Amino acid sequence: MEKILVLDFGGQYNQLIARRVREQHVYAEIRPYDRITISDIKKENYKGIILTGGPNSVYDPASPHYDPKLLDLSIPILGICYGAQLLAYLAGGEIAAAENGSEYGKTLLKVKDHMLFRDIPAESICWMSHTDFIKALPQGFRVIAKTEKCPCAAFCSDAKRLYGIQFHPEVTHTAFGRQIFHQFLFSVCGCSGDWDARDYAGRIIEEYRKKYAGKKVLLALSGGVDSSVAAILLHKAIGKDLVCVFVDHGLLRKGEGDFVEDTFRRTFGVNLIRVNAGERFLKRLAGIREPEQKRRIIGEEFIRVFEEEAKKIGHVHALAQGTIYPDVIESGKGASAVIKSHHNVGGLPGVISFDELVEPLRDFFKDEVRSIGTMLGLPNELVWRQPFPGPGLAVRILGEITEEKIRLLQDADAVFREEIAGAQMEHGPDQYFAVLTDARTVGVMGDARTYGYVAALRAVSTDDFMTAEWTRLPFDVLERASSRITNEVSGVSRVVYDISSKPPATVEWE
Repeated sequence: MEKILVLDFGGQYNQLIARRVREQHVYAEIRPYDRITISDIKKENYKGIILTGGPNSVYDPASPHYDPKLLDLSIPILGICYGAQLLAYLAGGEIAAAENGSEYGKTLLKVKDHMLFRDIPAESICWMSHTDFIKALPQGFRVIAKTEKCPCAAFCSDAKRLYGIQFHPEVTHTAFGRQIFHQFLFSVCGCSGDWDARDYAGRIIEEYRKKYAGKKVLLALSGGVDSSVAAILLHKAIGKDLVCVFVDHGLLRKGEGDFVEDTFRRTFGVNLIRVNAGERFLKRLAGIREPEQKRRIIGEEFIRVFEEEAKKIGHVHALAQGTIYPDVIESGKGASAVIKSHHNVGGLPGVISFDELVEPLRDFFKDEVRSIGTMLGLPNELVWRQPFPGPGLAVRILGEITEEKIRLLQDADAVFREEIAGAQMEHGPDQYFAVLTDARTVGVMGDARTYGYVAALRAVSTDDFMTAEWTRLPFDVLERASSRITNEVSGVSRVVYDISSKPPATVEWE
């Protein structure tokens, strides 16, 4: 299988780079720069290497660097942002702080006639995010693109098959980013584009069938897309040796606990245990307001529940989870900074009493997981279900969590989801939900003064959940949702709509 190495230097878009490669049917794997050697790279027979962005300056001795022998492997290399600066630096160029100030956001890019920019207009929009620039190129390299503030927005050495671009082609804000990746993969690296996530999933089933034959595997089932696909994938591999434990922590959407239980027991015949632990979780979360602490508590309590259930079952060899790529990057694995801890990645306690932790989907993005789910035979209403965080409503209730707040948010969220579904929009949001803020405001109802909570509505459109745009919902949909929530949900006196995109915001509020 042909592969592209994405060498991780700590940028937040690194998983998105791999996503852009894989959507062209070329397999990409991300390896932290300090966990793979030149010898390892030679053995893997990569078709190409992509050096990612990162928050550092290459001239800082403490910044992540790499062995300059990387440039002598005769493997095509594409450096992006920090990766471009590092490529130039390793080849003998000079990097300095930007003389005209940093560039951030949408920028007009001017490109020269070059293979990397084939079928791309001479001028287009790209996404810049840098404070340093390439002051002097190494010998044998030339500039092939520029912006108003950046005289070297892209450079190359065709003879050595080394390329660097200062902007980010992986984000949707760069108009022709996908075409740049296509040119690098096929015109430079000579890839054939024969990889498919569904084929890879088939190999995982066969691998797990052999590896876990006769061994009990306990799966943390939330009923969301990721854990559901992981459950069916493992169910096909090991059948009744898979035990799915569905922990109803009392922080699910309205009616969701019963829906999950009915779907997996009756439709798929999965070996399922439901644990109603709402009171237990609420007690642990009493008085806790800080988001990361909430996530850690929920993550630890999940594991404790699984351990207790495992003891009832007998020896359980492995714990399985529906972790996917965005969970890993946002929890700060590799060289990247922590954005927020996911309960099934960064929120895991230090010690768990299982021999192995199994994460069959940790190398896939959301759209790839959905594709695998369809291949496995899951119904569309489950495969295309919008994402729901493992900590549940705990990260959608700002401040302390109480039974009253849970009830208010469940009811408000149910109304919003009903209105979205009823609108039957052709291009609806990919994720939408309500948030209960910790603010209260004065209202008027029936000539009487009220003092209730502010509920925020959130809807985003995205293809990968690494970046997302706020959805321009029709005003009549928002009006109906707001009117129903303030009239039907006693305790909410005001509704607002979140118009923040990712970045700079995240999809969830906490």
